Amino acid sequence: MATVLVASNRGPVSYVLGEDGSLDARRGGGGLISGLSALSSQDSLWVCAALGEGDREAVRRGVGEPGTRMLDIAPDVYADAYNGIANSVLWFLHHHLYDIPREPVFDAEFRRRWESYRSYNRAFTEALAAEAAEGAAVLVQDYHLALVPGQLRELRPDLRIGHFTHTPWGSSAYLRMLPDDIREELLWGMLGADELGFHTWGWASTFIGGAAIDSADGTAQGSLRSEDLWRGVEHRRRGGPKRRTRVSAYPLGVDGEELRALAHRPEVDERLAGLREEVGDRKTIVRVDRTELSKNILRGLLAYRELLTTHPEWRDRVVHLASAYPSRQDLATYREYTAAVAELAGKINAEFGTAEWQPVLVSVQDDFTRSLAAYRLADVALVNPVRDGMNLVAKEIPVVSEAGCALVLSREAGAYEELREDALTVNPFDVTETAEALHTALSMPASERADRSKRLAAAATALPPQRWFLNQLEALRGN
Repeated sequence: MATVLVASNRGPVSYVLGEDGSLDARRGGGGLISGLSALSSQDSLWVCAALGEGDREAVRRGVGEPGTRMLDIAPDVYADAYNGIANSVLWFLHHHLYDIPREPVFDAEFRRRWESYRSYNRAFTEALAAEAAEGAAVLVQDYHLALVPGQLRELRPDLRIGHFTHTPWGSSAYLRMLPDDIREELLWGMLGADELGFHTWGWASTFIGGAAIDSADGTAQGSLRSEDLWRGVEHRRRGGPKRRTRVSAYPLGVDGEELRALAHRPEVDERLAGLREEVGDRKTIVRVDRTELSKNILRGLLAYRELLTTHPEWRDRVVHLASAYPSRQDLATYREYTAAVAELAGKINAEFGTAEWQPVLVSVQDDFTRSLAAYRLADVALVNPVRDGMNLVAKEIPVVSEAGCALVLSREAGAYEELREDALTVNPFDVTETAEALHTALSMPASERADRSKRLAAAATALPPQRWFLNQLEALRGN
């Protein structure tokens, strides 16, 4: 039985099924996987979903990594839960992305998909309940599994349960769009945890505020200690006993040493040489994002076009290196957005480009090596999401940039709370302000840019992934 358990939609390994029937295991990356490397597989278990046919075949064959349990959830249930609810409803609510005159519509089809989401969460709950030792610590990850804490509390009240949300938390105005019974189920699922974690106090406070508003429905009552070192929600459900859930902020940072090592591998050096040849002696504005609707790539490109229009002195003196990784291409809205990014980049190149200068070098491929090379080359980093839980790119580029970079940062990124003193901060909807911030960043003296970048890098590495995870585990055990 495991004494520490982690639950997430995506696990640390995935399997690819070869034409000859072989299974190829591939390790994942990212802050969560890096953070959980602090655990010993002897007493820990990571529960995740089988995401594709290779994963499902691995489950059927009994193939697996030590310390990992992969759940083979029915493909139609998984599709409804993951795309139909998690990515098409909860993501849109938390990021405030709905086109309100048209969306959302909560009809019978939504409720059918919600039942799949409930079943998907239940599969994780039952696996965790079966594998956890008495009094074990369980750390549940993200909006995909928002119901697990409440479900697990009912099955195993002895467990210490934590939940971390890697996105923002939707405002009460957005959350109250949900049908009342669904909103109550979502909130109660979260409040089954002993501790809820968010990237920033801003998102934590939004959750507490929404829980307090819902106290009018008899769901929860918010409480706050003035010293800001502890925040929590005291709650009861339909006359049951009172419980208290602590709400905390853990601003995930980057492992500077590991990131620099990755950025100086031979293949990155080779890619950097190619980018230098394309860019020449011009300055660079770098952005790296998934083509996710909240990342605001289109307004970023519009700001760059306005920069070239209102400050023509930058023509042929700057190149915008934009990496836009395809995201959720099984959803039409995301396919259309990806196409719009490529189209706008093409229009800017057609309007301003010359035989010697291409203003935008855009890549819509998932190419981490290119991104690291661009990080090293960055004079200016553009990070302008309309709403973001953290945004690690804002932390990664200053750590890797060789000459030091100026950071143009949206005030709606979670990273804003830590980096705003040394960034040029903008309203992500204000294209003109963003264009002027880009001009200021490009005009910044090299010494000032380097000094700001050093301070940004120090803030970015203050809570690296392993420490981020261990802080949560220690708080949960001591709660």
